[in-house]
Amino acid sequence: MERTALGGVKVLEFCSRIGGAYCTKLMADMGAEVIKVEPPARGDDARRRGPFQGDNPHPEKSGHFLFLNNNKLGITLDPRKPAGADIFRSLARDIDILVADTPPGMMEALGLGYDDLKEINPGLIMTSITAFGNTGPYKDFKAAHLNISHISGQGYMLPIPSPDMSRPPVMPGGNKGGYDIGITALVAVLAAYYWKVVSGQGQFVDISRQEALIALQRIEASNFRNANLNLDRSPKHHSRRVGGMMACRDGYITLIVPLEHQWASLLEMLGQPDWSKEPYCEDKGERLDHAEEINRAIADFVKDFTRREIVELGQSFSIPISPVNTARDIVESEQFNAGGFFQPVTHPVMGEVKCPTAPYRFSKTPWAVKRAAPLLGEHNGEIYGKRLGFSNEDLIRLRQADII
Repeated sequence: MERTALGGVKVLEFCSRIGGAYCTKLMADMGAEVIKVEPPARGDDARRRGPFQGDNPHPEKSGHFLFLNNNKLGITLDPRKPAGADIFRSLARDIDILVADTPPGMMEALGLGYDDLKEINPGLIMTSITAFGNTGPYKDFKAAHLNISHISGQGYMLPIPSPDMSRPPVMPGGNKGGYDIGITALVAVLAAYYWKVVSGQGQFVDISRQEALIALQRIEASNFRNANLNLDRSPKHHSRRVGGMMACRDGYITLIVPLEHQWASLLEMLGQPDWSKEPYCEDKGERLDHAEEINRAIADFVKDFTRREIVELGQSFSIPISPVNTARDIVESEQFNAGGFFQPVTHPVMGEVKCPTAPYRFSKTPWAVKRAAPLLGEHNGEIYGKRLGFSNEDLIRLRQADII
């Protein structure tokens, strides 16, 4: 049997948001057995989120769902019904980790809270991911990605700089906040699992999505708390920087020259223009005061090159410079493809689809795709029949009652 980093670890996922699903996806990619629980008939909300293959909004053609659920087993179950709650307890009896993103109090109301489940599984690590945690005056508030982005302070940081200070802050794109929360949850879960290996004890892990995101801008938060410094988003403040994002013939590049030898290399690349002889170019502080006019001169030089041309030229002078990549650029990247970052996954409905793999390379326990994201209820027979001992007649009865 091939060794994996988390081989033998058993995880039960009861999540409908990105944070929890991404946390368990990362564990599945490391070899843990993850059983994903979805509502009967309707399935996870992620199945209705695009992009969809062929622009066909089909529950088995969601690229969003595919990415988040490769390498997982999938079952359907409604634990709100007494028989469903009993089955959930049977599943929880033999697992290491439960990840749930239900509202505070919901699992307890179903008799599936941590205090209930640890009675049948003392080593259980139960992880709760909620908007504001399970305590405090906000604990029962509901929140979507937009709310959490701004109430955590994350949204205030964008755009930096703002081209128009009357423009409000914006929400980070690409569901960034959800994935950030998933990574935070993973670190906490694995730390709890390490403690379980050492001590044999499980524990309850309470994760606030708000706190997870504010932790990522902790420098800005601590600056205000300790020095009363507010983040300045104004173009005037951020224009005091030589370099930045600049347009070229086929897109944009970013260029920075924070060190003196990089500044000297930039002037050499520009051909030692006349303005570089001005006294203000000799001193870093003076340059910052004239950054706007310097940047206009650099931008005028850059605009006639393609991204590849100016990046290669800048690198030949040891200047920190890179292209601003689109999604197509990433998929077609020589670097990503040389390392095999995108690999084909064969899905029973979508066929062969290229998916991102993992942002790490383990020499002893490499990443591998063992199965595509499950079809709705695909593993009901395996989990309920073979493992829990239900007969075919039982499964038919449970399905007719909308329990599975």
